[in-house]
Amino acid sequence: MFCPECKTLMMSSGGQLKCRKCGYIRKIDGNDIMKKERKRTENEITIVDDEDDKINTMPTIQIKCPKCENNLAIWWLRQLRAADESEVRFFRCTECGHTWRQYD
Repeated sequence: MFCPECKTLMMSSGGQLKCRKCGYIRKIDGNDIMKKERKRTENEITIVDDEDDKINTMPTIQIKCPKCENNLAIWWLRQLRAADESEVRFFRCTECGHTWRQYD
């Protein structure tokens, strides 16, 4: 219930509703019912697996492939070692599919 005078949420205290801001007091009668509603919405999440090459969502970078010398590769970061050490950057050539890594 909201205060009719200052529109602040009223709190239950000793069988009455009291506004903390302006001090308005209203007794709780039999018609007052506390009601909670929880609405849960589930959003659809697209999971991109490493083997799923049909969806191209990975960022690309211009870098020379050591195998076929193509100049475009996708890249991603992985934490392979301890959390206090830097990540490892992986590259996969868009032409031949060769994968290599670079330590920072």
